[in-house]
Amino acid sequence: MDFNFSEEQLQLQEAITRFVQGDYSFEHRRAVLATPQGWSRDVWQGLADLGVLAMIVPEDQGGLGYGPIETQLALQSTGPALLAEPLLTSGIIATALVRDFAEEPVRSELLGQLATGERILVVAHQEAAARGDVSVVDTTATASGGGVVLNGAKSVIYHAAAADELIVSAREGAGVSLFRVPKGTAGLDVRSYATIDGQRAAEVTLTNVTLPASARLGAAGQGLLAVERALDIGLAAVTAEAVGIMEATVNATGEYLKTRQQFGQPIGRFQALQHRMADMLLHLEQARSMSYLAAMDCENTDDDARRQTLSAAKVTIGQACHFIAQQSVQLHGGMGMTDELNVSHWFKRLLAIELSFGDTDLHLERFAKLSQRAALQAA
Repeated sequence: MDFNFSEEQLQLQEAITRFVQGDYSFEHRRAVLATPQGWSRDVWQGLADLGVLAMIVPEDQGGLGYGPIETQLALQSTGPALLAEPLLTSGIIATALVRDFAEEPVRSELLGQLATGERILVVAHQEAAARGDVSVVDTTATASGGGVVLNGAKSVIYHAAAADELIVSAREGAGVSLFRVPKGTAGLDVRSYATIDGQRAAEVTLTNVTLPASARLGAAGQGLLAVERALDIGLAAVTAEAVGIMEATVNATGEYLKTRQQFGQPIGRFQALQHRMADMLLHLEQARSMSYLAAMDCENTDDDARRQTLSAAKVTIGQACHFIAQQSVQLHGGMGMTDELNVSHWFKRLLAIELSFGDTDLHLERFAKLSQRAALQAA
């Protein structure tokens, strides 16, 4: 199998890297996070102009028609910058959901607006009781006068306050349906707050939110699998983001060990610290390999096979995030947790990634169950 990237893919990666390194320094990020919104409309438009928001939009809808490999390269490139903008939530997860599940003419309309950055959509699916289990949906949709009434709550929805519309999952009859809920809809309450990694998330409450039947996205009662598949594309993307951050963390730690002096020599000459750096590199390369595997399999329509691969990738990535983040801070000494050093911000984001899309324990349990099922079927 050829693991080399094409010239076009490498050019995409280089263009995105130049953009974030030139226009998104940590000083700029601090200024963005200090604003009431916690993200920058100018940066968002810059991503759109670069074509990043159009990556997974089909060419016949005005996009670039790229796939998971290009998405991986993009997220790996933006990872170290710790973008505060909703690239993962709107540019990838919501875009993938609309692309694969929405019906015409809504599909064409939304994809065109998503590609240009004109519209921001965020999928509001996770609930407090779910603890990473995608199948848990307690929010309800009740028919009323030709429309539908939503009641329920969604928890830790990243970038919900930045969205022009939320795509809300709700139980409707025996299945789960998806509904477009515009910002400012009566009964919709979005309580935004800063997360430990500098992002913005929100608790979303729906109290007798009344919508017309046209607000339903895709087929009634068929939304759960569609959401899961879109979230799996997002999971694969976040593994790539993690690899980009871990690579930057390992490099910064290596440079620090070369310059920090103790007992008249760089501490990087001490064998014990060299062993710890070697372990960090080992975790990084294992994570990189599993991120490639996740990208290759995240759109697999064999649901069990896809889930098994992504759970294996998330376990490996989660363990690497935890190990590399902690080792980096320890090797930097007390200053490793200060706001002035980039590694402290990477540390927080890596720990947040380990907990997102289901934590390591959840995916380890899911992988074991799926492996057992596959073995029984093969017997």
